[in-house]
Parts: sequence; structure tokens; C-alpha cells
Amino acid sequence: MSKTMKALVLNAHGGLDQLHVVSDKPVPAIAPGQVVVRVGASSFNYHDVFTVQGMPGIKVPLPVVIGLDLAGTVTEVGEGVTGWKAGDRVLVNPLNRQKGLMGEMLDGGMAEYTLASAEQLIPLPDNVSFEDAAALPVAYGTAHRMLITHKTVKAGDKVLILGASGGVGTASVVLAKLLGAEVIACASGAEKLARLKALGADHVVDYRETDFSKWAIGQYGKPQRRNNEGGVDVVVNFTGGDTWVPSLKCIKRGGTLLVCGATAGHDPKEDLRYVWSFEINVKGSNSFYDEDLRALLGLVSEGRIKPLIDRVVPLEGAAEGLAAIRDRKVIGKIVVTP
Repeated sequence: MSKTMKALVLNAHGGLDQLHVVSDKPVPAIAPGQVVVRVGASSFNYHDVFTVQGMPGIKVPLPVVIGLDLAGTVTEVGEGVTGWKAGDRVLVNPLNRQKGLMGEMLDGGMAEYTLASAEQLIPLPDNVSFEDAAALPVAYGTAHRMLITHKTVKAGDKVLILGASGGVGTASVVLAKLLGAEVIACASGAEKLARLKALGADHVVDYRETDFSKWAIGQYGKPQRRNNEGGVDVVVNFTGGDTWVPSLKCIKRGGTLLVCGATAGHDPKEDLRYVWSFEINVKGSNSFYDEDLRALLGLVSEGRIKPLIDRVVPLEGAAEGLAAIRDRKVIGKIVVTP
């Protein structure tokens, strides 16, 4: 193993110009209870944009190697580690229970090597590529917990997904279809809509040209207070902001509004009349756990799902890839191979 490595380092909060690829970053030194992983692939999430910009109340120890999601090969095992050896292929759960998220509170996956706690490791099946595995943790793990672990979607449900072209959005489309739902994918632009249709969405709605709530009411009828007719069964809304009240308006009586984030604003206008009048369930879902990641690896290994990857780029092109996520010019995941 070389003593230095390439890495994508954030030196200060601000714009993406604060990200720099260096070639003299020291390879992490092994510590008790930890392993060194040769990164096979890492992937970006919108969370990485927030990390670069800086988040109120979260003090990131700078400089830091960004990137939450990664898969690779164990190269070195620390004292006290059992059950793992050099050569093992692994997916890394980005949450370190003692220190927080990789790529935020400690160095993450946008490097040739990284250090992880042994308890973060999940065995990677031989027939699952590093690229597919690295696409899973944050986006697919979040969607899996929200839709499957919490048992919120069942076969035949009409599921409307906002922000359907991003990581969590495409994951929600894939998993909702796996569950047998009728999926309405909302995004912007003809190319994105075409790819979502190819991914399995039953209907696609360009939210910039069409009011998604009015579209749903026009398609399925106006929700009724005294029965379960009209509207959709589930709305997946991790955008918040101006989309919150329109989401409430198109959910059928007894339906569910799922929320796992707020990319367009965490303090939206509210209208509680819809919540009680239509007995709407507002269900929050936070993060993901090993059980979600193991289940997802099983689904990929069995060929039941395939993570949607927008593109695979080298470390030198990583900042441009993150810019595409920031500007919402992607569909699926941006994967980086250091």
C-alpha cells in the first residue's frame, strides 16, 4: 500500500470550488477495531451539497474527505477485529456510531482508501458490483426504510413520488414498483420523464408545466371525506416547501404522506384541515439501518432491482458530478471510482 493517496478534500465551506483533488493525502493508519478499505466506488447524495455549503448547527471538522456511500475491499484489519480479513468485499454503512457520518464528521469515500469501524461493514455478494453497491446506502436505504421496512406501500396502491429523478426519488420508484404499486413520478424535463417511464413509472408528470396535485385529482377524482374514493394512497414528499399543502390536497381519505427530508424547505405552509378531515397519516422516516442495506444487497444480487446510475466518473471529475446533483441535472446516482 502506498503511503499517500488521491482524495477529494473539502477545505472550507462555501461553493464547490472549495473541493480539491489532492494526491498527497496520507493513507489512513489502522486502529484497533477498525479496517482499512480500498475504495472500489463511492457515490454522491444531495447531503454532500449541504456538507460543502455548511449546515447550521453542524460543525464539520475541516479539512474532510466527502462522500457518504462507498463499497470496496478490505486491505488491512486492526487489532480486535474478528470475522473480517484482507480481500473481503464490503459495503460500508456510512454511519459510525461513535463519530457520526462518514464524509461529514470523519473522512468518507471520495478517496483511494478509507478507514471504517468493523461494525460498519456488510458483506458484498460476489455478483454485486462496487458501483451498484455504492449507489445504495443513503438513497436506496432511505427509500427502503420508508416504503418497505415501515410497510407503508402495498400492491395496488397509487403512489405519487415528488423529486422522482434524484437518488431517493428513483429508489422510491424502483421499490414502489417492486411492491406492485401504480407509480406516478414527478420530475422536470422530457429526458428525465422518459427515463423514469423506462424505469417503470406508470405515469410521469412534469411539475414545472403541470400542477401535480390537480393532475392527480383529475386522474383519480377528488378525495372524498366520507369514503375512500378519489385521490392517491401515498405521496412521497421529501421536498417540503411549496409542495406540502398540494400534497395534502390529493391524498385520499386514510392515505399517507411520507416524509424523509425537506430539500425545498423544512418550514412549509400547513393546512391541518386536510389532515383531520381526510384522516391523513403523516409518516416520518429517518435514515436506514443494516437490515435495510442487507435486504437491498439481496434484491440486487437476485436481479430483482437495479440501482439507477446516471454516470460513473473518475475522482478528477467528481466536483463536476456534484455540481450536476446541485443543479438537479441528473437522474439517479453519480458514482465515483477513485
